[in-house]
Amino acid sequence: MNDYQDRRYILIAIFLVVAITYIFRLFYIQVIDDSYKLSANNLALKHVTLYPPRGLIYDRNNELLVYNEAAYNLMVIPREVKNIDTNEFCELINLTREEFDKRMVKIRKHSTRKASILSESITGEEWAKIVESLYQFNGFFGEERTVRKYSSSMAGHALGYLNEVSPSILERLPYYQRGDKIGASGIEKQYEEELRGTRGIAIKMRDNHMRIKGSYKGGKYDTIPKAGFEIKLTLDGDLQAYGELLMQNKTGSIVAVEPSTGEILALVTSPGYDPNKLVGRGRTEYYNSISNNDSLSPWFNRALEAQYPPGSIFKLVQALIGLEEGVIKKSTGFICDKKPMNCHNHPAPTNLLKAIQFSCNPYFHDAVKLIIQQGESRSIFTDSQLGLAKWENHIASFGLGQKLDIDFPLMKSGNIPGVDFYNKLYGERRWAYSTIYSLSIGQGEVLVVPLQMANLAAIFANRGYYYTPHLIKSIGENDSIPEKYLVKNETTVAPEHYDVVIDAMQQVVEAEHGTARSGRIDSVKVCGKTGTVQNPHGEDHSVFIAFAPKNNPEISIIVYVENSGFGGTWAAPIASLMMEKYLKGGITDTLKEERILAADFIHGINIK
Repeated sequence: MNDYQDRRYILIAIFLVVAITYIFRLFYIQVIDDSYKLSANNLALKHVTLYPPRGLIYDRNNELLVYNEAAYNLMVIPREVKNIDTNEFCELINLTREEFDKRMVKIRKHSTRKASILSESITGEEWAKIVESLYQFNGFFGEERTVRKYSSSMAGHALGYLNEVSPSILERLPYYQRGDKIGASGIEKQYEEELRGTRGIAIKMRDNHMRIKGSYKGGKYDTIPKAGFEIKLTLDGDLQAYGELLMQNKTGSIVAVEPSTGEILALVTSPGYDPNKLVGRGRTEYYNSISNNDSLSPWFNRALEAQYPPGSIFKLVQALIGLEEGVIKKSTGFICDKKPMNCHNHPAPTNLLKAIQFSCNPYFHDAVKLIIQQGESRSIFTDSQLGLAKWENHIASFGLGQKLDIDFPLMKSGNIPGVDFYNKLYGERRWAYSTIYSLSIGQGEVLVVPLQMANLAAIFANRGYYYTPHLIKSIGENDSIPEKYLVKNETTVAPEHYDVVIDAMQQVVEAEHGTARSGRIDSVKVCGKTGTVQNPHGEDHSVFIAFAPKNNPEISIIVYVENSGFGGTWAAPIASLMMEKYLKGGITDTLKEERILAADFIHGINIK
């Protein structure tokens, strides 16, 4: 009997514990913890994403380059679309019936329950006409968004544009949702996390007809979106716009850098594209028209991706290495006998300054031979390998043959052929200077990128060092930039060796027999060097590298004009106009400007 009573008391006790636990849990869920109420009411609630304004982008002078404009997306929940007049609806939203059906099929494949974008980037004016009648069409509603707007058509490559997130991005980055926009190129891509801001959520109550009736709990569970950071770029908007004007109807690039900081002042690639046309409902047509029909490749960023032989500009670096290695002096002269490479007629290169001024090919053939073959080995092959290894180390210190760590999604490295390169090409101990001498004048296998050459001009201006080129000047209220852009990168060549090279660059522009007299600027000492880069597919490329003023330089620059001929004919005057615009704020030589603006190498029109 006692055993029976004990078991009964135990069962009663268990029952009471369970009952009390359930009662307490129900009390907690229904009275104390509102989150369970929220979960239970999910069917009657609508979670609305609140999108933050994307960060604004300014130039170095605080001129607004990129901003936001109010727009709307027309959303649809397919399973709620019932008994509508489709033709009337298509007329309302300015969409053909065929396109409407095509989009709805695609949306239904994705989901019939979730909201999807039917039509995006509708302007406020267009939306005002649509919203008046939208209540008649079940399953459709508007979502307020913003679209990117650009103050002008310039700097498309530098600024970049936005794209809808891809499925791979959705899998990799949980922050994004289907239909979101993300930076697809340029600064928009590089600084996506800083620009995008942080989304918020508003929870709305719906009635039994699924209509919004107000905020849930007075917005207690809502979160406020946080705007993206404002970004200031190093670009000078006026200089960028002027460079693009000068490069109209020409193929090539202009890169200008402030030597004392590495800040990029202009990043021009031509032809380019209008970033405003990659916004809104006409973007697909514009994108396809460029991608499919334009043989000049406007998507190709020539300033950062085009790789060219450096041509005669490379002679400046060769001179510096020769001086550092001690194989030549300022007074060293060679005979211009046009062997083994041809040369144009000029006065004798009796010293290094004159050799640079006249851009003498045989002189630099002989000078670089002394760098590569220094007599450290009896074997000419081993000696060439030892010399080239030294040369390669010097060249790397100038930032050549490598990707400069610019804050930009894309950049090529160019090519500096070294020991490993030639061993692979010809076989170990199967080559000597006589095999590779074309590199002495910047031809053969040597390739450079325009940004590298603008940086090279900055090295000359600084007499032996550079700061890594960059586009960011500040983010938000913080004026600091990544530490790597504040580090001074020194070359292997001592500063005293730069004087003769810089004096020669001044003579290239100012002397009677200089090859870049068209690069002069009144009352400004310009130091430069022309290049005429061989092009197997047509006219040679016109190239000019320069900095100014000679003392306390403020701008360094490279100009490439493809298929146009001599460097002094086209690239030099374009560079001089850019430098004068930046240094003086205007142009005095209007005849030079008119000549450049009239030149058209794309359609075969130019004025010599």
